[in-house]
This record gives sequence, C-alpha cells and structure tokens, in this order.
Amino acid sequence: MTQPVDLWVDPVCPWAWMTSRWLLEAATVRDLDVRFHVRSLAVLNEHRDVSDEYRELLARAWAPVRILVAAEASHGNDVVEPLYSALGRRHHVDGRTLDAAVIAESLAEVGLEPDLAEAGSVATYDDLLRASHTRGMAPVGDDVGTPVIHVGDVAFFGPVVTPAPRGEAAGRLYDGVLAVAATPGFYELKRSRTKGPDFS
Repeated sequence: MTQPVDLWVDPVCPWAWMTSRWLLEAATVRDLDVRFHVRSLAVLNEHRDVSDEYRELLARAWAPVRILVAAEASHGNDVVEPLYSALGRRHHVDGRTLDAAVIAESLAEVGLEPDLAEAGSVATYDDLLRASHTRGMAPVGDDVGTPVIHVGDVAFFGPVVTPAPRGEAAGRLYDGVLAVAATPGFYELKRSRTKGPDFS
C-alpha cells in the first residue's frame, strides 16, 4: 500500500533541499507518495532576534515561497514539487541566487505562466502561505527549522543528512527515521555537523 509522505520545504534552505532529494530517492525503493508543501523561514523568524546577515537572507526568502504558493493556488499541489525542484537545482546545485532570472527560468521549465513571478513581491498569497506554514509546523512546534515531514500522525523535523543517500540506502534511512519518529515519547537524536551540504 502506498504511504503518503508530506514534506514542508523552503527553497532557500540547503538542508531542506538535501532532505527532499533523499525522500524522492527513497520513493524509488519504497512505495511512497511524496507530496511537497510550502513553509517559510521568513514567517518562522519574522519576530525573532536574528543577525543582520540572516535578516537579509530572510528578506530575499519571501519571493520564492510566495510564488510557490501562488502556483499551487492556480494549478494545484502537484506543481509544488517540480517548481521547487527547478528553483532548488538552480540555487543549490548551480549556486545561483534566487533572483528574477532564476524564477523566470524555473517557471518556464515547469510550463507555468511567467506572470506568476509577480506574486513574489506582493502579499496577495500571504494568508495561504501562513496557513501552509502553520499546517506543517503545528505538530512539531516552532523551535525547529526546515524541513518538516508528516507521515500520518507522525511528524518530525529533519533528517539533516549529507550527501543524500541513494538507492536502498535511502530506503533504509526512511525505515529507520520513521521507526524512531513513531516511537512514543521520542523527541531528539542529534550530533554536531562536521560538513556542509554536499549537492553532488
């Protein structure tokens, strides 16, 4: 039986990108229906005391999530993953800024109308964005980052992994993560990161 897996991501987050690539790989060796949803680091941190550098990143983070939500509102949830992947490949793999050119190219790749880019600079879809963000965060709390995964009644932050496992290794990680996350009373398993995201 196919298992629905809901993943909440923000295009600016490299760790969400790594997790998304792992989860899509896991779906090739496990019977998973991975559905992508939008959450926002800008929304999460808008009332927090963060560094000026991070505040600048968050200011740039509004446009991509607004555009993803606008695309979903116009075309349904199935468009979120391909558009997120088009944006993420250019941003994380190719090292490009999530600017107007990258957004235009990504919309064109997915076959979406170019004027969806206009949603990035206005608050028209912010209620939908905040609602999507809240759906993702409500079961895990606000003291975690991105990504967030829901599998039925089990919800958790992470996993934070690099590089993204391939083949059966991706499936084994999925099995293990779900087993741990589904354990009643389990909250945290963590160690210090010794390397940044490996996009290869």
